[in-house]
Amino acid sequence: MPREQKQVRELQEGSYVMMEDSPCKINAYSTAKPGKHGSAKARIEGKGVFDGKKRSLSQPVDAKVWVPIIQRKQGQVVSVSGDDAQVMDLDTYETFTMRVPEDEDFQPDQNIEYLEYEGQRKVV
Repeated sequence: MPREQKQVRELQEGSYVMMEDSPCKINAYSTAKPGKHGSAKARIEGKGVFDGKKRSLSQPVDAKVWVPIIQRKQGQVVSVSGDDAQVMDLDTYETFTMRVPEDEDFQPDQNIEYLEYEGQRKVV
């Protein structure tokens, strides 16, 4: 799996983190000062990159968490049929089918940018 470990204190808003075995983009990051008998805690709120679910995580700032390595790739739309689009990766020339987002309108020969992680793909 393309992922790495980082300490919670190294995370920031806009970066990615694994929450409940799903890659999430961090929307909010806050820390609480250390108390009399404990260490500083971080509260992270994120949204799933591929499923859109909101998740939260509370960890000590020196704990380690998994950070997914999500690739940003370029593709070209080959054909569109209904809600699906045939897309060709511009680096590997691999062809695959993607679901067209509701707010997008794809045309053949249009270049798009998409995110890929472990076979999951999403148009940016």
